[in-house]
Amino acid sequence: MSRAKLLLLLLVSSFSILESKLVPTTLDGPFAPVTRRFDPSLRLGSDDVPMDDPRLAKRVTSIHPEQIALAASFSPSSMWISWITGDAQIGADVTPLDPASIRSEVWYGEESGKYEFMQRGNSLVYSQLYPFKGLLNYTSAIIHHVKLDGLKPGKRYYYKCGDSVLKAMSEEHTFMTLPSSGPDLYPRRIGVVGDLGLTSNSTTTIDHLAMNDPSIILMVGDLTYANQYLTTGGQGASCFSCAFPDAPIRETYQPRWDGWGRFMEPLTSKIPMMVIEGNHEIEPQIEGMTFASYLARFAVPSNESGSNSNFYYSFNAGGVHFIMLGAYVDYNQTGAQYAWLRKDLEQVDRKVNPWIVAAWHPPWYNSYSSHYQEFECMRQEMEELLYSFGVDIVFSGHVHAYERMNRVFNYTLDPCGPVYITVGDGGNIERVDVEHADDPGKCPSQGDNKPEFGGLCHLNFTSGPAKGRFCWEQQPEWSAYRESSFGHGILEVMNSTYALWTWHRNQDIYGENSEGDQIYIVRRPELCLAKGVVSSEVLHQSHGSLQVPLLWKCKFYLEVMLLCVWLLVKAPGLWM
Repeated sequence: MSRAKLLLLLLVSSFSILESKLVPTTLDGPFAPVTRRFDPSLRLGSDDVPMDDPRLAKRVTSIHPEQIALAASFSPSSMWISWITGDAQIGADVTPLDPASIRSEVWYGEESGKYEFMQRGNSLVYSQLYPFKGLLNYTSAIIHHVKLDGLKPGKRYYYKCGDSVLKAMSEEHTFMTLPSSGPDLYPRRIGVVGDLGLTSNSTTTIDHLAMNDPSIILMVGDLTYANQYLTTGGQGASCFSCAFPDAPIRETYQPRWDGWGRFMEPLTSKIPMMVIEGNHEIEPQIEGMTFASYLARFAVPSNESGSNSNFYYSFNAGGVHFIMLGAYVDYNQTGAQYAWLRKDLEQVDRKVNPWIVAAWHPPWYNSYSSHYQEFECMRQEMEELLYSFGVDIVFSGHVHAYERMNRVFNYTLDPCGPVYITVGDGGNIERVDVEHADDPGKCPSQGDNKPEFGGLCHLNFTSGPAKGRFCWEQQPEWSAYRESSFGHGILEVMNSTYALWTWHRNQDIYGENSEGDQIYIVRRPELCLAKGVVSSEVLHQSHGSLQVPLLWKCKFYLEVMLLCVWLLVKAPGLWM
């Protein structure tokens, strides 16, 4: 082969590689449904990491802080810092610690080792009590929450937390505040994970997530799976009712929460993690109390965002407005959450926060047999409100697999519908879901999949290929891609129009070209938002940025052409 032909072949190959690597956009959709079946060479799941694992063990003395975690406030000028001191108790008789026995202080500043500012906060304890013979009770160590105000957006801070009088301060930690609201400022990477638990699969998920170095993490419910255990601990079960059919109540082993907090601390002490409750956080106990651990352990900007409920709230990070909704509290149109949601959406200025990203635990759109149409009531109550305000992306968990939808509204393909994404594949002990409702013989009955909150609103489809049926006979047209694998996702918002979504499966070698699913999500305010809502300036920005991938493509072609010209001038002999 001549050198000229060889060079020509290399050029053609370069163009082919580029074409194969071009990431699709939602403008190219809707896409034909794709299913990647579970790899039978893999295990469906794994057992939990034992409590005597060094990563779950307490590494400080009783009065020193542990389980340190950050959470964003409503605006980037504030940050929540939480931690735990003291020793939890578990047994037939437990006596709560006195939260006033130790201070809640955070010392912080803009330089390492120089803490110019100090802020105090509040502390509390909670108990998980069971009025049944043989069950053990639990009372927590002291949980501290301190809110730092007056921070500079996009600035690195260094901090210690604890009690300075008792000389019980943590080691130095650091964090970066989120960017100010604005159409040109965005968090560098947004990590998204759900249904995590603490198995070996979970630890792989977190290891990969940490390697991706996100600016903020969305944890879309079902955190520790402490309710897969009896109160006496022992071995957790992938199915509680199957393993413990005689349990008088859905028991929990609360020390799993403490082990989970210790395992997560290397990540959560430097990156804010925003949580929303899932069904595994319900944890019923004495006198019908629920969610005790979830409500006590996590600081969220509920008061700052006007919800006054830790079950739902919102916050801003750069040009993104995040809305975290509660599926296990009243979501009816006559309720407090719905009224708050409408008010919150009305207050979003899309010239300042072009993107709206929502998250809640159970998915509305789901083609797996597990949890199929389980929260149809919530969808019927809230979907139209979110659609009318142009919510762009919705993240959920609950189903232990991955699925990304085409833009959809009311089960109909719609270019203005949100992109719904299910990421309940964090790795928990309940194992991965592999059956689809459209698989032969796998369609649940309409009496199955009863939600743990709310009623049953299961329906037969009234139009389209599945008209008159409860389940589709093939992958639904609104399901773009689904795969039964553990993993996590990263959202990178590029500008007011483009955001790159990437889902990484755990079994891939993490690094370059490890994407399991990837797409540019493109906003179209000129098409989808009500006339007059978006300014001409924003529309101009949108039209100007619609060609971002094309510009990258042209840049590559230009570089290749310049290389050819350079070779012609500098090395003409190569073409002979």
